[in-house]
Amino acid sequence: MALDLDIDSLRQLIGDGVHDKVYPGAVWAVGDRTGNMAIGTPGVLDPDQPDEPMRHDTVFDVAGLTEVLAVWASIGSLVEDGKLHLDEELGDFWSEVSGHPLGRVSTRHLLTHTAGVPLGTDLMNLYGTDPRDIRDGVLHEAVRRPPGEAVEYTDRAALVLGYLAEALSGQSLDALAATGTWQPLGMTRTCYGPWPGETAVRCAPTELDDLTGARLRGTAQSPSARLLGGGCGVSGVFSVLPDIAVFLRHMLQPRQDGGQPGFGPAWTQESLRIQTGDLAPARGLFWCPAPGTAPATDDIWVHYGSTGTGAWLSPKQGRWAILLTNKLYYSRDHGPLTHIRDAFRSLAFA
Repeated sequence: MALDLDIDSLRQLIGDGVHDKVYPGAVWAVGDRTGNMAIGTPGVLDPDQPDEPMRHDTVFDVAGLTEVLAVWASIGSLVEDGKLHLDEELGDFWSEVSGHPLGRVSTRHLLTHTAGVPLGTDLMNLYGTDPRDIRDGVLHEAVRRPPGEAVEYTDRAALVLGYLAEALSGQSLDALAATGTWQPLGMTRTCYGPWPGETAVRCAPTELDDLTGARLRGTAQSPSARLLGGGCGVSGVFSVLPDIAVFLRHMLQPRQDGGQPGFGPAWTQESLRIQTGDLAPARGLFWCPAPGTAPATDDIWVHYGSTGTGAWLSPKQGRWAILLTNKLYYSRDHGPLTHIRDAFRSLAFA
């Protein structure tokens, strides 16, 4: 059955973002559990190369979507395999944080952004450039407040959980995500960067590199990801719309053909419910209720990426939506994109 969507309004909205120079181009789609999908690809990869259009398979630096595509999925597989318990204090089973402030924090605290860990990841200025020193610094840092006291988004939560997943699995995060989630789902064009020069031309460029002055293309925009060799729990994943669509469809209707990844319906169901009680803003496990919606009645969840990416899904409606842009090509002002995102969600889940 065809999707009931106002396609013309969606095309007008996303196209206006190109015209108004919110982003050079975009790739968007709205779909359901069965694979029905509406898609659009307005704009260009690079305004300096106007003959190079956006395509449905354009590769994007998904930035913060790394937190769900790699970290959330990998943590879910560890939980469902019985190797990790959400409410156990980290110091009780992870020697690297035992005796340190982070040892009093649980995995659930990190997934709900209630761990009280420091905000931001200015890793180089805080810990230098050696990956071992950075890991030690992040895992041994003092907390801002007692765990469970407040909801404060920080990408450090994903960084810590990435380290935790590596410690429990004995694999690097990129290998764990690839073998545990992306390959079983057939997400063949999802991986950590950087992309080699000859293939980076398929990637949407983002902002100028502060050090070289060159446009970043196929290299993560996140300084943390670049500092740590191209990727970490915070950022560094590159992907395409079809792969992310497969991921979201699996969350709505898990595959039953023996090829499903480690996380299944129990993990999705646990994650897409309010976990923070009376604290505000309300959050699930890394996913949060979409702005402007009521969690109890609308059941629309979202996760964003700072490069201009976003993914939404609603189990109640059986629908998902994706908006991928290279917004950072123009500026770091996210105000205009926030308006487009909210309007896109409203149209996609009307």
